[in-house]
Amino acid sequence: MTIQQLKVLLEICKGKTLLETAEKLGLTQPTVSFHLRKLEEVLGLELVRKTSRKLRPTEAALELLPYIRRIVFLGGELEEHAAQLHNRGGGRLKLGASYTPATYLLPAFFSAFQEEYPSIQLQLTVKKAGTIMAMLRNYELDAAVVSLPNTPEPGLSIQPLLEDELRLVVAPGHRLVGRREIEAEDLQGERLLLHEPGSTSRTLTEEWMNQTEIIFNHSMELGAIETMKEAVKCSLGIAVLPERSVIKEVAAGELIQFRLPNYLNRRYISFVCRADEQLPHNARLFADFITNHFGDQKPLQK
Repeated sequence: MTIQQLKVLLEICKGKTLLETAEKLGLTQPTVSFHLRKLEEVLGLELVRKTSRKLRPTEAALELLPYIRRIVFLGGELEEHAAQLHNRGGGRLKLGASYTPATYLLPAFFSAFQEEYPSIQLQLTVKKAGTIMAMLRNYELDAAVVSLPNTPEPGLSIQPLLEDELRLVVAPGHRLVGRREIEAEDLQGERLLLHEPGSTSRTLTEEWMNQTEIIFNHSMELGAIETMKEAVKCSLGIAVLPERSVIKEVAAGELIQFRLPNYLNRRYISFVCRADEQLPHNARLFADFITNHFGDQKPLQK
């Protein structure tokens, strides 16, 4: 059994055809077929079936998939680390991030990190926190920086870096401007702009809405924080946004922020990695770099 054989099966499990798998791995189609046959012989299992001129993984292959992902990932890490030892540094760092830290926190740290480790090639994937954590569990990423509630996640170690509280944001001409603080009843009948479903901010906003029992006029879903900020400026509604995302606009007087009534913050920007597993070398360098800046805080789960 070889890493190359496992890579072939992994691509087939992703829904790739023989041709697509061959192109992805730099092989010929007969070589791909040969690797699949040899792997089936070694394991004594049928791993793929041909249906409608396309190969599909069997149930046995899908059951083995978590192990295959891990072995392929560790094989890649072995090659990366060997190259680093040979070249005295370098290699890739595959990070994931949710939208708030990717936009408002990480660029400055990437700049400083690259100055410290110029030979490391950074690769950043930006998606919703839930998607990033799934990619991390599937060994598609080395580590992640995401906005999360302060609750444990199975299989992951979560290191809170800093609070990023949700705030109510309104336009400068809104009727509430001028008050020092607002009550839940002050928001009855307002039009609320919402994050896309599945985001941490949307989940926590809905929890707050249910807790306070505020009845809004109606809501509008917008997929990006920058879009939501522009919509608030144009008086399309009010929004609940991460405090870190509106620092510049609040300082410039373009937006006005309030603390959410009856809200206890549960939102943190956190460094996340797989639990009970040694971090890859470059991910460990980045983890030390960013956590040292924020001081030592206890992980939510190890």
